[in-house]
Amino acid sequence: MLKTIATLIALLALTLPVRAADDVIAQPTLRPSITVTSDVVRVGDLVENAGSAALIPVYRSPDLGTTGALPVAQVINVLRAKQVIGVMTGDIKEVSVTRLARTLANKDLELAIASALERRFGLGEAANISVTLDRGFSDVRLDATNTGALQPSAVRYDPRSTRFDLTFEIHNDASAAPTKLRFTGTAVETVEVAVLTRDIDRTEMLKSSDVATERRPRAEVTGEAASRERAVGMQLRRPMRAGTPLRVADISRPDLVQRDQNVTIIYQVPGLYLTTRGKAVDNGAEGDTVSVLNLQSKRTLMGVVTGRGQVTVQGASQSAPIVAPAEQTSSLQREAPVLQRDESRPPAALAKTQISQAQAKSE
Repeated sequence: MLKTIATLIALLALTLPVRAADDVIAQPTLRPSITVTSDVVRVGDLVENAGSAALIPVYRSPDLGTTGALPVAQVINVLRAKQVIGVMTGDIKEVSVTRLARTLANKDLELAIASALERRFGLGEAANISVTLDRGFSDVRLDATNTGALQPSAVRYDPRSTRFDLTFEIHNDASAAPTKLRFTGTAVETVEVAVLTRDIDRTEMLKSSDVATERRPRAEVTGEAASRERAVGMQLRRPMRAGTPLRVADISRPDLVQRDQNVTIIYQVPGLYLTTRGKAVDNGAEGDTVSVLNLQSKRTLMGVVTGRGQVTVQGASQSAPIVAPAEQTSSLQREAPVLQRDESRPPAALAKTQISQAQAKSE
């Protein structure tokens, strides 16, 4: 008898710790915070060691990408209704439930649409395509199981109306069928162009404050668009209003000589530099060839604009701007006309007279 009792005690000593350990491991315990990926919250999400009741749905999940809170007393009542009892809550007051999501930012969607249209239907680079959705852009939240990239599966575009109809497919880890997203709206190719900030007259030189940079539909800018850097310091070929996009053909170097403006005519050949007064017949920027009227000789000369109000006549192909030529010696024929000679004076006196006449005329 004693031997039998001793055996039973030994068996109890061996089995009791194991049962106690099993009881600790199997004890269902409420979690203080959980994250879910599906649209329902199950017992196994809320309770650790839920056993066979783990797959029972108990709540609808929060909206994608949001977090909700459940009072513990309410959770316990719901679990009891599902025959889940004996759940340890500790000092938890509420359970935080977060639903995971994949967020597609509006900028990512715009880029995806532009990339699907890039170099198609007459459009250019994706970076230059401006997209407008019929319902406006906003972040799109998808179930976290949609882990694939946006793949365009159907692309339609009408160049005349600029309308598009696009469908994307996204691989879904939880389903063999991909998730589909459809977008409709308009897409136009744009160009970066200099735009006037105020009304500008033709004679005004463009200052930095007169020009801004904007993106405009390419259809509004026929020809090569002018950049802001290229436009500043230039002059318009015609008066233009504020908000007008500038083309390269609309701007030119500023006129340093205006038609009917009094100018200084410079006659320059090797060894000779003379100036006189004149009047411009044409407008001209630096380096332009213009016609000028010599106010003393009343002759029209061709010269190059070399400064503001300044025209330079070079070479023997033009008549001297000081006086009309009378005769030329062979040694000076290729350089400059000879001033009219006074036979009554000796050569030395004649040279001094020529210099004084030239100075007087230039003044």
